[in-house]
Amino acid sequence: MAPVDPEGMDRERQRLARFVRPYTLTAGRTKATVYFPLEATLRRVAFDVDTDLTTGARQVLETCDGRSVAEVASLASIPIGVVRVLLSDLVDQGFVQVQDTLTESSPIHDRIALIERTLSALRTY
Repeated sequence: MAPVDPEGMDRERQRLARFVRPYTLTAGRTKATVYFPLEATLRRVAFDVDTDLTTGARQVLETCDGRSVAEVASLASIPIGVVRVLLSDLVDQGFVQVQDTLTESSPIHDRIALIERTLSALRTY
């Protein structure tokens, strides 16, 4: 019988403790109350440290300012569906705003402004 490595067992327990099923982050909810395109840019409106937020919601809130929904999911290492549900809660609570995205019916000047901002950002690299 192999000797027991108590230190290795502790590391294994810690690794397992960090794994949380996605539905536990949303209390079992799978539908967001707000529609979020993957490219939608998010703005953090307020951030009160004393607010009762879950760990997942706090992580999303800390990550979201000036980023897209897809970027937040990637940076927070949380599935996109879970991020959408958590973001809808944050929008409902007034912590986050979703900036309008361009659609087929958007005016031409909005499209040109987006292209100019994109080119400007690319030039800074």
